Amino acid sequence: MSSNCSFLFLGTGGSMGVPVIGCTCPVCTSNDPHNKRYRPSGLMVVDNRNFLFDCGPDFRSQALHYKINKLDGIFLTHAHNDHTAGIDELRIYSLRSHRPLPCLLSQETLKDLQARFYYIFDKESPYAKLSAKFDLHILTDERGMVDFEGLKVRYMTYLQAGMKVNGYKIGNFAYLTDIKEYPETLFEDLKGTEVLVLSSLRFTPSYLHFDVDEAVAFANRVGAKEVWLTHIAHELEHEKTNAYLPSNVKLAYDGLQINFSC
Repeated sequence: MSSNCSFLFLGTGGSMGVPVIGCTCPVCTSNDPHNKRYRPSGLMVVDNRNFLFDCGPDFRSQALHYKINKLDGIFLTHAHNDHTAGIDELRIYSLRSHRPLPCLLSQETLKDLQARFYYIFDKESPYAKLSAKFDLHILTDERGMVDFEGLKVRYMTYLQAGMKVNGYKIGNFAYLTDIKEYPETLFEDLKGTEVLVLSSLRFTPSYLHFDVDEAVAFANRVGAKEVWLTHIAHELEHEKTNAYLPSNVKLAYDGLQINFSC
């Protein structure tokens, strides 16, 4: 096990980010930096190698703000816009390294990206030479183990309104976003998870995401010692929500860095 593993939350907001355009609610107008949330993304660092989790519409700002000058790989969870809209921003990394960027994703996610970013994935496109280049590692099953750039990665699949989403576990760390419907096998896949990142939108129910109480109940079943909630809507005020949560569960925030064993 390595002790040089960390995860930096680049963005912890929901699909609209926080503040929401045109909203004057207390959270959107808050001066607390914990209530300012880019779209969901994270940077895992393993022995000085940088691995990106999702690449949404705020990625350019995130990369500049957190000085992400190199990437060694990217994990994609699913194809929704708030997780993939920044894909074209990745071209600087393949241009600078002179090699394709390794990318772990499902066949379903790739199919969606091929339609939306045809100029990247269509080799016949006149823009292909100027676009981001990827070394695609396709997940062939619903769940399993893969070696991705020297990392032992356990992956799992669940659904969000019919769309397949992948969760990932590396060492004692697991990252599950946009989760609502899931198979019981997920708890087998998550055995040994001590640090869990889990999406939770708001207190009131959502047909696309866990609400706060659902996330806490799920985390309790996993048994993680440390749980960080992400993909947070503007209904959740940072301090008030943390006061409500159990001691081992907290809202993540942009710029938070956590450590784990991988």
